[in-house]
Amino acid sequence: MNRFAQAYAVPCIYNTIRTKDASAGLLAVDVPGSKSITNRALLLATLAEGISTLRGVLFSDDSRHFLKCVQDLGFETQVDEAGRLVRVKGLGGAVPLTKADLYVGSAGTAARFLTACLGLSEGIYHMDASEQMRRRPMAPLLCALEELGCEVLYDAEEGHFPFVLRGHGFRKEQISINIDSSSQFLSALLIVSCLCKRDFTTHIEGTHGMAYIDMTLKMMEQFGVCTQKASDSTFLTRAGQHYRALDYRIEPDVSAACYFYAMSPLLHVPVRVNHVHFDSLQGDVAFIRLLEEMGCLAADTPEGIVLSPPAEGMFHGITADMSACSDQAITLAAIAPFAEGPTTINGIGHIRFQESDRIAAITAELSRMGIRCDERQDGITIYPGRPAPSTVETYDDHRMAMGFSLTGLRSPGIVIADPGCCRKTFEDYFEVLDDVIKRLTPA
Repeated sequence: MNRFAQAYAVPCIYNTIRTKDASAGLLAVDVPGSKSITNRALLLATLAEGISTLRGVLFSDDSRHFLKCVQDLGFETQVDEAGRLVRVKGLGGAVPLTKADLYVGSAGTAARFLTACLGLSEGIYHMDASEQMRRRPMAPLLCALEELGCEVLYDAEEGHFPFVLRGHGFRKEQISINIDSSSQFLSALLIVSCLCKRDFTTHIEGTHGMAYIDMTLKMMEQFGVCTQKASDSTFLTRAGQHYRALDYRIEPDVSAACYFYAMSPLLHVPVRVNHVHFDSLQGDVAFIRLLEEMGCLAADTPEGIVLSPPAEGMFHGITADMSACSDQAITLAAIAPFAEGPTTINGIGHIRFQESDRIAAITAELSRMGIRCDERQDGITIYPGRPAPSTVETYDDHRMAMGFSLTGLRSPGIVIADPGCCRKTFEDYFEVLDDVIKRLTPA
């Protein structure tokens, strides 16, 4: 399937799968590198001293926008897309160009990480983004940067792209920031905190997305900078630390892997995503534990986690706090109608401010299929039912397209309106899905 096709009719394969015997027919899948790790590694490589080699890099809209910004700032790079490799020559915290125009597209990591880095450097940088990213929250980070000494000049609406940053370095050694709408604000400030010439303290309000903060802290430490968690709401970065260049291997994208793991209970097949393990840096590995609660069995093997479907055939509805793996709320919602009993998802209020209002989008699309949903500000309850044929609107949101493709594998007549939006993070998702379908069904 051409990923730029206008629509994708999902084949309903549930009744034609070759085997629903969990002892046979293991479905093994490869997924691309992690977007979250790729974009963190790109920034850390620019801040390190010397040449970093990044292996297993994800090439997608988001990562290409981030890489293009790195190049537009004057950093020397070598790029091998076929080999999934990028080399970046970092300058130990210096930015080659003190004046540049940058476009971050719809990449939230590029938008937040580069804004923090450039706002606390010395230079003048015009920052712009897609219409989608222009609507997403930036005000908490921009206000924090202003408090630290950066001048922010808005082209249009205050607190949103586009704007000009006039950076003057750090003029304070502590900051408070609210992360209720995005943990990326905190990750951005933590990564650049070592550029302050004094000990730097970051205080936070909110607890959203702490699994992503743990990833940031671990990657910072891998590149040579340690930030101490002085309390649940306070982080301390000691002065005098520097990032070092690394030969760095990027993990497979667990967020992408979860769509295939969700096929295990949905289609009653055992699934392994190669090289995904429970010790992953990525918080979405918690989604596999939720599938265990629904009745699946997981085993971490040398080749990757193998997830086996429930022995009794049916999987259970659950009540889940998904604050640690909120990118998978759509995935769980997409398979929830086929569960035995209702599924309640809590702790996801912040996903209303992502690529789409994801809670409202879930409700709208499931309701169009005739599935009962009870929507709340920070969650949703989904009741069992038989989804009716429907065209799924994606709201230019890659996770809506990928997540609801699962529904169509078990219920006929599901069409994904805009499969091309997946190029944001997993540009050949539907080609991989087609391959999986061919392997699961008779020729």
